[in-house]
Amino acid sequence: MMPANDDATQPPRPEPAMTPTDLTADKSPIADSGSTRGRKVSISRDDIISAALTLIGPNRSVSTLSLREVAREAGVAPNSFYRHFHDMDELAIALIELAGSSLRGIIGEARHRATAERSVVRSSVEAFMEQLNADDKLLHMLLREGTAGSDAFKQAVEKQLEFFEEELQADLVRLAAHNKTGLYEPALTAKAITRLVVAIGATAMDLPPEQRASATEQLAIMVRMIVVGSQTMAASGQVRI
Repeated sequence: MMPANDDATQPPRPEPAMTPTDLTADKSPIADSGSTRGRKVSISRDDIISAALTLIGPNRSVSTLSLREVAREAGVAPNSFYRHFHDMDELAIALIELAGSSLRGIIGEARHRATAERSVVRSSVEAFMEQLNADDKLLHMLLREGTAGSDAFKQAVEKQLEFFEEELQADLVRLAAHNKTGLYEPALTAKAITRLVVAIGATAMDLPPEQRASATEQLAIMVRMIVVGSQTMAASGQVRI
């Protein structure tokens, strides 16, 4: 999730930054009739996702939502739910995938904005914590479901973390080659950073706002410690890239 040498200049990145899914796009037309009384005649997949996001919060996990509850929030009959999702597990997994895609886009933008004065590590950590401070429901859900959800939810979160690790590994390798620093076990280094950030993020969600600045500073230092440690192991005769 967060690359790498704090004092290094980041080389050009060829790939474009990802952007979050726009939940307001491509909505199906809706209408009311006397027989439906407040229910929507047609509904999109994103309408159901938006309804579920409205219901979840700090004290409400996606795993506790019922199909009828989501359908009522979306303003449709329960049967309409099945036109887009097989069951609630499929909806929850779609939410987790959306959360992962959204966060990867945010971190990707932070990496692109990084400068020599404002390092990649700090830019990425600050972007992550800013989303946490903004009470981003998608991010909160991603962090919570990885530890409290069902096996299917945990597997979906694990898949998203693996995507983060693959992208981070590519960044670490590219930066190490550019800066000629070497790196010990890039894949393991990327995994260590990703899992650290997720663990700290899950804890920081419950911190009062005045303590989060300190948590951000500590997280940036810990990430740099992992990167410097990996570079040192490579320089001392361990495996180099």
